[in-house]
Amino acid sequence: MTHTHYSQGPERPQLILASGSPYRRECLQKLRLPFTCQSPDIDETPQTDESVEAMTRRLATQKAEAIALSHPQTWVIGSDQSASFQGTPLGKPHTYDRALEQLRHFSGQTVTFFTALTLITPQGRWEGLDQTQVRFRHLDDRSLRAYLLSEEPYDCAGSFKSEGLGITLFESIQTSDPNALIGLPLIQLTGFLREAGLALPLDPD
Repeated sequence: MTHTHYSQGPERPQLILASGSPYRRECLQKLRLPFTCQSPDIDETPQTDESVEAMTRRLATQKAEAIALSHPQTWVIGSDQSASFQGTPLGKPHTYDRALEQLRHFSGQTVTFFTALTLITPQGRWEGLDQTQVRFRHLDDRSLRAYLLSEEPYDCAGSFKSEGLGITLFESIQTSDPNALIGLPLIQLTGFLREAGLALPLDPD
């Protein structure tokens, strides 16, 4: 976890989530903060010999920086998630066949998810990473087909939605924050916001 200097910020700053992900938006809504969303335009191509963890950290920071550059007085939240299976990065399947192939490989195995977080404010920046281990139960093709046709998680790394029926595929989850697996580590973010001067929950109006 990386921190830089900070000072007390405004009581209710203008907050931007640097993401077009509906999953991250839904996560952030749990904090009952006013915010807007903007999708950053960055190159997400992995760098040569870059680890999954390092790539995830870099992309979270670049997303936040891209939005903060044109909105210097706002507080910007950037996040990125990547998954690794047996040392190999996992991408989004995009199709039924690829999702089925991914999940077949995961049967009885463990997948590691890295979720990086960056908060940039006029007072400073905070960076962190959450690591989640998902252990899959032994999966049969009937269960996998039923799941994929029911939820169609083709835009999700790992081919599942843990906030939905994807939970039926698991044997266990080891994490410090279940929100991180959905896409945004809220416990860590709440700590960053508090250090930046925004204590949650907010007082009712």
